[in-house]
Amino acid sequence: MLLAGPGPCIITLVKLRPVTWLVLALGLLLSAPAPAQDLRIGYVNMKEVLDNAPQVVRGREKLDLEFRPRNQLIEAEESRAEVLEQRLQQGDLGVDDRAQLERDIRELRRSIKRQREDLRDELSFRRTEEVQRLEDQINLAVQEIAEGFGYDLVLSSPVVYASPALDITGLILQRLQEEHEADMLEQDLP
Repeated sequence: MLLAGPGPCIITLVKLRPVTWLVLALGLLLSAPAPAQDLRIGYVNMKEVLDNAPQVVRGREKLDLEFRPRNQLIEAEESRAEVLEQRLQQGDLGVDDRAQLERDIRELRRSIKRQREDLRDELSFRRTEEVQRLEDQINLAVQEIAEGFGYDLVLSSPVVYASPALDITGLILQRLQEEHEADMLEQDLP
């Protein structure tokens, strides 16, 4: 309850709810002048990290090797379908043979479409797995750079705007490159 009079407003503190107390206390704390502090903020472009980190590039190469045989089989089936369509276009088939060839082509095209969708879904799932596997390593690199260079706050994309002066993506990629090289040396040791 506010009492207005010739002097300053007085708040009847007895009737205030606990939430109001909290809001008043927070307002007083935030309105008090804070000591001057230099806040160091960094920004990491995660898309660039996920496109260029050597661990991610190696993962993509690994997935390519894993899925290449299946993709080649699908491409062979597509070539086979094209040959059958060319045979159909020659026009020298009887009515029954032509109808059978059209059915075979339709069935083959459906099979190819299903195989492509299955391959795409499985590849997408495996890519997500690879990125999640590397997520901890990337986060650790960000944390090490932040602590080593004295950053108080590091933001990652997407953000509305980040000045290029705040961008520490290069430092993160450099750290990940060093870790990748160390991992490769460990694998080469007997």
